[in-house]
This record gives sequence, C-alpha cells and structure tokens, in this order.
Amino acid sequence: MITKRIIPCLDVRNGRVVKGVNFEGLADVSSPVALAEFYSSCGADELVFYDITASAEGRSLFADILTETAKKVFIPLTVGGGINTVADFDRVLKCGADKVSVNSGAIRNPSLIDEAAKRYGSQCVVLSADVKRVDGVFRVYAKGGRENTGMEAIEWIRSGVERGAGEIVLNSIDTDGVKGGFDLEMLRAVCDVVSVPVIASGGAGKIEDFITLFQTLPKVDAGLAASIFHFGEVAIADLKREMKRNNIPVRL
Repeated sequence: MITKRIIPCLDVRNGRVVKGVNFEGLADVSSPVALAEFYSSCGADELVFYDITASAEGRSLFADILTETAKKVFIPLTVGGGINTVADFDRVLKCGADKVSVNSGAIRNPSLIDEAAKRYGSQCVVLSADVKRVDGVFRVYAKGGRENTGMEAIEWIRSGVERGAGEIVLNSIDTDGVKGGFDLEMLRAVCDVVSVPVIASGGAGKIEDFITLFQTLPKVDAGLAASIFHFGEVAIADLKREMKRNNIPVRL
C-alpha cells in the first residue's frame, strides 16, 4: 500500500517564510533555508517552496534563496511562484527543485502544462489550485488567492490532469490558516474526477485533522501544512506515530 505523505509548506515572501489566515495578514516566521534543513532532518516526506508574491508582482522566483534552500534538502522539493514558461521550469529545476508547481501561469496559458509535461514528464508537473466557494460554487483564484478567475475549479483541475499534470495540490482558501480541519467536501469533489495524486492543503490545526483526512478520503495522497509545523504545534514524528496507530500507511 502506498504510504501517505506529510509535507510542510514554506510560503516565502522577500526571502522569508511567512504565514497568514485565508491568504491574508502574513506574518514573518523564519528563514526558508533553516526551516528546510529542519524539516528534511525530522521526518517530512517532501517539502513545498512557494514564492507567494512572484505572480502578483509580475517577477521571476528568487533563484538565489531557492538554490540555498535546495542544498539543505534531501527529500523531494516542489517549487512554485512566478512559473509562466517552460524556461521558468528549466531555471527552477536547475536550482535544485524536483517538481515544479504551476498556478497563475497555467491559468493564463493552459498549454504550459502540456509543454512542460512533454519536456520533463508528468511526474514533474504539479498543478496547484487556490480554490474558494463563491455563491456555492468552487472558483479558481489566481495571483496568490487575490484574483477570482471565474473558472469552475473542479473542471479546471480535471482538464489540467488531461493536459499532463501529474499531481494536484488543492489549496482551500476557505480553510487556509483557520485550523479547523481540511476541506473534505472540496477534496472529495477533486478526488472524484482525477486519478493522479491529490495533496490536501489548508485547514490543518491538530494531529486528528490528518487522521480524519486520510480515514475519510483514502484517495488523498498527502497532507500539506505550514503554521502548525512552523510553530511547533504538531511535531511530524508525533503525527506519523499517531497515523501508524490508526493503521494509516506512513513512512516512519
């Protein structure tokens, strides 16, 4: 049985890791290099690095900080932020990323997914979707959750997988930073239409939230979180031991 992955997320702004609630009110946390080294050594299965203002500011991702971070990481590293072309994929991979996450760039140019999957393989292409309920409909947001695209999220994600995305990160803006549990309804809707790995993001507040996630939605492959790991509210080793106690397959 495939083990479930636990993935800390580094939201990076101006070279520092930050965290907010519902994608707003960002507060400084730490150095991405120091945090990456810590997570790589304490049992995280993978690591995600987002340059969260690159798209909104219309610039490329900070390559120097990414390169320093990648040197400290000995687990798979997914990187996103300001990825608009295949050349951006190439640059980020050369900085040490294992997978590249696309969001706003793919919304503007969906064929970016096809082109990247053809050149680097689907396993390298992660489609990250920032999704929020608007009048009862799941809508896709761009530019770090700032801009409602009007696109229906489930169909967008399904089409992204058809184009070649090999993994989905579903970021629920509704539950982000709230610590009330993962957005199970939204995740179920995505799992019903794709066959690639789905990573749940947004809402984790305690160990039990991960247990509920994996027991309720066995199709979800991984749980991603930020502040509960950054601030020591949940230790990854403790989380994994509890998962094993609950018969959830996990790498200890």
